[in-house]
Amino acid sequence: MFELIFFGTSSSAPSAHRGLPSHLILYRQHRFLLDCGEGTQRQILQSGLGFKRLNKVLLTHGHLDHILGLGGLVSTLSRWENLEQIDIYGGRSALSRVSNLLFKVVFPGARSPIDINLIVLEPGVILEDDKFTLSAFPVSHRGAGNFGYLFAEKERRPFLAEKAEALGVPFGPERSRLVRGEAVVLEDGRTIHPEEVLGEGVPGTKYVHIGDIGRIDDTICAICQDADALVIESTYIEEEAEMAQNFGHMTAARAARLARDANVKSLILTHLSRRYFERDIRREAQAIFPNTTVARDFDHYQITRDGAVRLKKEE
Repeated sequence: MFELIFFGTSSSAPSAHRGLPSHLILYRQHRFLLDCGEGTQRQILQSGLGFKRLNKVLLTHGHLDHILGLGGLVSTLSRWENLEQIDIYGGRSALSRVSNLLFKVVFPGARSPIDINLIVLEPGVILEDDKFTLSAFPVSHRGAGNFGYLFAEKERRPFLAEKAEALGVPFGPERSRLVRGEAVVLEDGRTIHPEEVLGEGVPGTKYVHIGDIGRIDDTICAICQDADALVIESTYIEEEAEMAQNFGHMTAARAARLARDANVKSLILTHLSRRYFERDIRREAQAIFPNTTVARDFDHYQITRDGAVRLKKEE
């Protein structure tokens, strides 16, 4: 299961109720900040989640509405939080802007109190452990070096306790080794193989996050195929499709068609222009893909194999 918290859901400029793009993805011990628009650190504080373990930043691209908050955030993290380093992933052009912001403005002529690692993205897996993979993939927006992200849990095979019991596998390290795919030798000399006590593979949760994007092709559709949740921008409505194309953005209808064609379970729209009401975006998308929600600042979602569920805020 992944958890997703929206800190900012506006495009280009904040509105009275929507901050600039920023999101937090939680998975086990990992915390990923995805984009960091102006005002993000205040949104983090207001959410109550705080800054602990916030040491990985994923940038979709280098436009200012997606990166300008990094200056204040990194300054705060370096002075007040117990962090030794922060890793910032992005395209080459995005990181060039971030480098100027951090090392010419925030820390001019001085060494940062923490290690700041600017990691240039290439398409493919950028982080992996025994439970999941995080991959980056290129998207078409204005300029080069734009990326989307795929969070994918690995397939797991459930441990069949009743079979292990029947085979005489004791509780303890033997069962743990079988779960890891290792054969074990019992005290009576019998060898038990994982296939004897593991069930059929169960697919993990798949979550795709796309920032600004102007063109959908077969590659993007394949990446989104059967995703349990797709988060994608919806800056325009179809009435202004030509303007959306000119500026390299999505309409609500185009995003919904992608979700429908890729057999996505849940569609979450963000990056809304101030020119529309939320209901305009939602109505257009739901006419094509009914299981669509429009994100608001501080919305909290749980993403599982059943799709995305928006958690109710505490009163």
